[in-house]
Amino acid sequence: MKINLHPSTKFENRHNGPSQEEISMMLDAIGAASMDELIDQTIPKSIQLDRPLDLPKAKSEAAFLKDFKILASKNKIFKSFIGLGYYDTLVPGVILRNILENPGWYTAYTPYQAEIAQGRLEALINYQTMVMELTGMEMANASLLDEATAAAEAMAMLYASKPREKKNAHKFFVDEKIFPQTKDLLITRSTPIGIQLEIAPLSQLDLTDPELFGVMLQYPNLDGEVLDHNALVAAAKENHVLTAFATDLLSLTLLTPPGEMGADVVVGTSQRFGVPMGYGGPHAAFFATKEAYKRQVPGRIIGVSVDKDGNKAYRMALQTREQHIKREKATSNICTAQVLLAVMAGMYSVYHGPKGLKEIASRTHGLAQLTAKALGQMGFEQLNSVYFDTIQIKVDAVQQSKIRAFALSARMNFRYEEGVIFLSFDEAKTLEDVKAVVEVFAMSTNQKITVNWEELTSSLAINYPEAISRKTSFLSHPVFNQYHAEHEMLRYIKRLENKDLSLVHSMISLGSCTMKLNATAEMIPVTWPEFGQLHPFAPQDQAAGYYELFQNLRNWLTEITGFADTSLQPNSGAQGEYAGLMVIRAYHHSRGDHHRNIALIPTSAHGTNPASAVMAGMKVVLVKCDEKGNIDVADLREKAEAHKEELAALMVTYPSTHGVFEEAIQEICQTIHENGGQVYMDGANMNAQVGLTSPGKIGADVCHLNLHKTFCIPHGGGGPGMGPICVAKHLAPFLPGNPLVQTGGTQAINSISAAPFGSASILPISYAYIAMMGPDGLTNATKIAILNANYIKFRLEQHYPILYAGANGRAAHEMILDCRGFKEVGIEVEDIAKRLMDYGFHAPTVSFPVAGTLMIEPTESETLSELDRFCDAMIGIRAEIQEIQDGKAEKDNNVLKNAPHTANLALADNWDFPYSREKAVYPLPYVKGNKFWPTVRRIDSAYGDRNLICSCIPVEEYAEAAGVE
Repeated sequence: MKINLHPSTKFENRHNGPSQEEISMMLDAIGAASMDELIDQTIPKSIQLDRPLDLPKAKSEAAFLKDFKILASKNKIFKSFIGLGYYDTLVPGVILRNILENPGWYTAYTPYQAEIAQGRLEALINYQTMVMELTGMEMANASLLDEATAAAEAMAMLYASKPREKKNAHKFFVDEKIFPQTKDLLITRSTPIGIQLEIAPLSQLDLTDPELFGVMLQYPNLDGEVLDHNALVAAAKENHVLTAFATDLLSLTLLTPPGEMGADVVVGTSQRFGVPMGYGGPHAAFFATKEAYKRQVPGRIIGVSVDKDGNKAYRMALQTREQHIKREKATSNICTAQVLLAVMAGMYSVYHGPKGLKEIASRTHGLAQLTAKALGQMGFEQLNSVYFDTIQIKVDAVQQSKIRAFALSARMNFRYEEGVIFLSFDEAKTLEDVKAVVEVFAMSTNQKITVNWEELTSSLAINYPEAISRKTSFLSHPVFNQYHAEHEMLRYIKRLENKDLSLVHSMISLGSCTMKLNATAEMIPVTWPEFGQLHPFAPQDQAAGYYELFQNLRNWLTEITGFADTSLQPNSGAQGEYAGLMVIRAYHHSRGDHHRNIALIPTSAHGTNPASAVMAGMKVVLVKCDEKGNIDVADLREKAEAHKEELAALMVTYPSTHGVFEEAIQEICQTIHENGGQVYMDGANMNAQVGLTSPGKIGADVCHLNLHKTFCIPHGGGGPGMGPICVAKHLAPFLPGNPLVQTGGTQAINSISAAPFGSASILPISYAYIAMMGPDGLTNATKIAILNANYIKFRLEQHYPILYAGANGRAAHEMILDCRGFKEVGIEVEDIAKRLMDYGFHAPTVSFPVAGTLMIEPTESETLSELDRFCDAMIGIRAEIQEIQDGKAEKDNNVLKNAPHTANLALADNWDFPYSREKAVYPLPYVKGNKFWPTVRRIDSAYGDRNLICSCIPVEEYAEAAGVE
């Protein structure tokens, strides 16, 4: 045997599940002579690419990580005193290793199947409780995307919730001392929906203005000043004006919470609670409000309910607010939450507890106070009368120039405005950092430091005015007070992790959600300090590695989509939808077509599509689908022509939400163009296109990409995600900008996200995926995704009706199983979803896009053995339904109706069911070897909505649930 000294293992073979032998077996089973024949039977020949992707050759894992470390080293890590909502933080090692770096946490899906997501749901309840108690509000959601978008959601919610006295009011006042990125995003969001934004000094606020419905304040404000807003909020209430606060959670351990002042909604970011800055994200934003607004709250709320045995259990509450229900009547298009980051922030509070958080806040304030005192002794004036972590130093132009130069040479970043320098402190700063700052100021004025540090330090104290000094306790629940030892914290994290099913257990075959491998080599760079410790508004030359990453990734995504340019700013799929529509809107306006405001949307579209269109100021006109699930081309043409003068866009998903490559897609796009509109393609199903066709090829003008689907960023239990948009040449000038960092097109629209490049620190994941797969690997991944889907279709169509298929009977990358016929014997699609838990699987997508169905997507990452295991489970469940149909099993008391079955139920002394324990918990032989136990029985969601509790369960019940005597 000859020795080969060159590595031959391809990353592609690690990512794509089936071996060549398995591929041949599956092709033979489905009746395709070759992979190419299958693709020709699936994708219309007219839209197939005629050349391979022009991307760099694939790298091995080792070669990629070596080269990527060189790229990362081009980022310079300076001490950041910039602030503006982004701060250095110390990530507890137990959280870093066991949550952020742990696939048991980051590969889980959104907790729609609550019985197998109890750990994550408890962690999110902790997060909500933390937010509620620190802000002084009655309820909170399970996080939003960033502080700026959370502020925009607050504005929109208050606008939709105006009291009747203000039903005709359209003016929203914004304190000019709000963060600039928030201000910019409020401008973006307000204009299309008819809100008149007034940005001015608080001194110009007229609460008696009948046109005014709401006010937004930053607390502490942009300058770091903490103002007493009690009188303002009271006066606002008298005038039926609603109030929103953007605030800092750490500061609220010392300052009066906005809720105690009477605020209606409170937003901000939890980034400094143990989540690295990451050049802008991802971070969990918070949104807290009064219970009166519970049905208007954007995003998700985790609530407490009971299971079938009456035991307390968690689940997502009030889910009728979801966009797939409300569609064009929705006031928000948010369909995700930054779950992984919210879990981290909540665990940070669990680990430190109220005492620890207050100590961190006091130390942070103390460092700011010490610096102010030391600089004062040197003749510098500190302008803030009351502050938390940010001081404002008065300087002249010459001094500022010198200080900036010395600071940069000392590898420190300050924030500079005309006549002042701002210094923001955080938990990662030390006394040595204060001395280094003072040294910079001393050198700039040729002074010798004569500060008596010991004397100054001993005089530090918290002396806030009575009106803004926090007097109430917080985080008194046991969960925040008993896990401070690392051993206990580790066990708590693991206890929760073990309650959740994720990709570490089995395949998650969610249609439209694409739960594919998140390879370890892709994840490793995320926690490198070169990516994690950069402030998003640091000087650009300190982020050279990031900019190289951005440019390469933009080029690659542009090539893959067949377009001209890409923006990486949108930090979720819904944000990408909105960004794409806003770019289309700007294009029409640039041509004087301000009247173009009609969005045609097929009835099969994702629920976020119509919500995004309304947010972009468009009117939704629905287009019918035919009996095969395709867009009704005649209806589309009729409506496009009827609205040709006002037509703005068509929103289309391709392949369709029904899992079909529609043959008429080019005709559809041409029809829209002929009538003056633009085509927005929803990129949710882009993983069925990469390397084989493209949005540019079919004739679209813009698409968004779900990097957390097609390009391997993990779902993180429901977030983070990224939703970049790729555009044709004529739309490139309108790509979104940022008020502090140069980005976007020559005629850039205002910001879509707070940070200029969205959640920049998770972009290395998609970068790594493309770099290691290369053009051939990416194309093969798409082919195998289509093969795996058609193999499952082949195995299941003998047992379940398949709702739609392409012209040649093939599925795209997903298919829909029709379960509506089982209603005759009392079996709902939910029963199948819950029974799958007993087989060790998470359910496919339930009742979307068609009620009473399951949408299955296997992805390319699953091997033949895993596909067969899943198919065996589905066939086993079908046999159990047949037993009911044949009268062999009771209609109301059977394994499906009673699913899932827990260990406690199986071990109970009494077994009061007409089937065996073994049938309940070990329905197939493979289950015995790798049993995943749901921790609660089926949850009563209606009970939880009627009795809404969105904070930690009471102490007495908590002790019982935790097994504490």
